[in-house]
Amino acid sequence: MTNMVSGPDQTERQDDTAAILSTIGEVAYRWMLEGDRLEWGGDALALLGLDSTDSIATGQAFAQLLDDASPLSRDESLLVGTDNGDGVAYQIEYALRPAGPRGPTLWIEDTGRWYADGGEAARRAEGVLRVINERHAREQRLAFLSRYDDVTGLYNRSALLDILDQTITDAREQRSSAAFLLVAIDDFRLINDAYGYRAGDRVLAAVARRIRGRLRDGDIMGRFSGHKLGLVLMACDENEMAFAAERFLAAIRDDVVATADGTVSITISIGGVAVPRDAGNREEAMERVQESLGRARNAGRGRFVGYTPSPEREAERQSNIALSQQLIGALSEQRLRLAFQPVVDIRTRETVFHEALLRLAQPDGSIASAGQIVPLAERLGLSRLFDLAVLDRVLDTLARHPEARLSLNVAPETAAGADWLAKFARIVGQRPDIGSRIIVEITETSAIRNLDETAYFVSTVHDLGARLAIDDFGAGFTSFRNLRALRIDMVKIDGSFIATLPASPDDQVFVRRLVELAQDLGIETVAEWVQDEETVALLAGWGVDRIQGHLSGAASLTPPWA
Repeated sequence: MTNMVSGPDQTERQDDTAAILSTIGEVAYRWMLEGDRLEWGGDALALLGLDSTDSIATGQAFAQLLDDASPLSRDESLLVGTDNGDGVAYQIEYALRPAGPRGPTLWIEDTGRWYADGGEAARRAEGVLRVINERHAREQRLAFLSRYDDVTGLYNRSALLDILDQTITDAREQRSSAAFLLVAIDDFRLINDAYGYRAGDRVLAAVARRIRGRLRDGDIMGRFSGHKLGLVLMACDENEMAFAAERFLAAIRDDVVATADGTVSITISIGGVAVPRDAGNREEAMERVQESLGRARNAGRGRFVGYTPSPEREAERQSNIALSQQLIGALSEQRLRLAFQPVVDIRTRETVFHEALLRLAQPDGSIASAGQIVPLAERLGLSRLFDLAVLDRVLDTLARHPEARLSLNVAPETAAGADWLAKFARIVGQRPDIGSRIIVEITETSAIRNLDETAYFVSTVHDLGARLAIDDFGAGFTSFRNLRALRIDMVKIDGSFIATLPASPDDQVFVRRLVELAQDLGIETVAEWVQDEETVALLAGWGVDRIQGHLSGAASLTPPWA
């Protein structure tokens, strides 16, 4: 560094410091404001990509290198405050274009102190410059991602909902109208499966481009979630919303979508809600537009459904909320009970095991049956919580009563998840004596939903020494090839085929064939809902192994080993 300090030793040390700074991409400077002289330590020309020191010899010349992207002049940003004797620290960022307006931009971090040297005005400044292009690019990237989606370049969900919020507020204040639309690509999972997830992203981006071409100035589009786009249509009432939705449907429906991964023919479904007329805030808007989209998809591919207020739907929603709270309250208050129904050998009538059935003790002392609870839990998405609670009680019962042999039911949603099976494996793995005394029952529909997942489920149950049964067998007409592939231990023939068996020739033919095929595959059979000896005689003649129903014993809250 030249002319910054006096004395040979000090100058030598400063030269060493300048060399060190240069090796890490920094240069030191002193700016003497009187005479406007800039003195540099280190290789400032190389750092800034300059050929001559003329453009950095003075503060005025250096200021000519500043890019318009810098919000303030360097002087305005740097010489701020009052020097009380120790100088005033500063750290600022600004952009330079050393090669001229069309040259590359260098983002600079400028750190140092300025001094008044006993006067009131700044006399000198000493600092260090560092090029921070990479850091600035990262910061810009993070700033972009805080508002925009990386794949489509559209607003992300957070920014989209902020805009929706403001739109609702503005529309209410201005007594105007707007619309919020939710667009979903139909059968998007099939596209991902066929072409891969990157192709799915490209398809979504292509759909967004098509729709953007049909938007008016001022309308907003963003990525709401994985394969859904949200649209905020300004100055748009419910009638105009329907016409706009049809434009978007046609834009996708009327031509194939070409991507680098292939050409696909797709459709979209759209739900919409008028704001603020039918949604006074963004929470209501999101709830109602998703409800409308669900109704559109249920009606078929490529449909639009706008939200319309419905006292019946609102009453049902409030009822569901109340029921959900009651069911969760019952779990937290430990009001879940187990009832035990015997499954007996069809010939000896000796109990082979008991099925553990869900019961719920009501606050008034009455007992709600599984038939009252399970459909509600499934409809409200609470099956998993109840299945986990039942599992806890069944495993506890087996641990405390070595003579107990129990089966328990697992809902399709629960079997498809990971937490129930993980808990089952952890506890039964610690108590191997329990495994041989438990039968896990899954429904026929859950067994065939995903054969690979079911095969893993069955394999895990078998590895722990437990057995697996298909409940309500026959209702879904599972192929016996699937049963053989899954290594099912037992099928429980659906009670709807058994209840009126003596009077129904069709049911007799069906049940007899089921039993024959199960015998050929070495699968044990249990007939449910058996109510009379005439039915038993038919079943025994065909080779059914076990029976369950009121004839052999109703479910009881009193454990049989009590």
